[in-house]
Amino acid sequence: MTAAGSQPLPAAAQPEPDCPLCPRLAGLRAANRIAYPDWHNAPVPSWGPVEAPLLVLGMAPGQRGANRTGRPFTGDHAGRLLYATLLRFGLASGEYLERPDDGMRLTGCRVTNAVRCVPPANLPQPPEIRACNGFLRGELAAMPNLRVVLALGTLAHAALLRALGLRLSATPFAHGAVHALPDGLLLADSYHVSRYNTSTRRLTTPMFEAVVAEAMRRISG
Repeated sequence: MTAAGSQPLPAAAQPEPDCPLCPRLAGLRAANRIAYPDWHNAPVPSWGPVEAPLLVLGMAPGQRGANRTGRPFTGDHAGRLLYATLLRFGLASGEYLERPDDGMRLTGCRVTNAVRCVPPANLPQPPEIRACNGFLRGELAAMPNLRVVLALGTLAHAALLRALGLRLSATPFAHGAVHALPDGLLLADSYHVSRYNTSTRRLTTPMFEAVVAEAMRRISG
């Protein structure tokens, strides 16, 4: 299934449905196709206009979220805070109903993941992150107006730096920080919008909204 508003990208930015780069993830995909034949069960494509100035970068699809629905952050807890915030700041239109046919559209941002396939226990391993990093590089190259990347968590933060060929130690993750990168790109950090972080109040709605507000301020400035 294809999310409304998604746009095709060059092959360098999107893995094939049967991408073989990560044997562990390919094995889980195959098992899911047998157990849940009506699910997406493939690399999850990015969603939103490539002309957007903001890219929201997550970690990986959730088993019963994007792996099921085929749309990033759709169908699991993490999407609730993310899409409510994007709607509030005018970066999306419509209503988020946790399914890809809900009619919601992204208008001012694009959403993707550092790893495109669901990993066991929702935790990708370092070789899998490295294997998928080329697709993130392709994603960045396909966005001509990109100004800010909003990284949700340390894994996404590190994946972006790797995709840009930058040293991780020179730009440490810090919630609420905005890092100036070469060529004028900005990296905004937030704790991930996961159920664990929101239920423990490590990340609250006002905290996340403040990060998005600052990203918007930098874009408009």
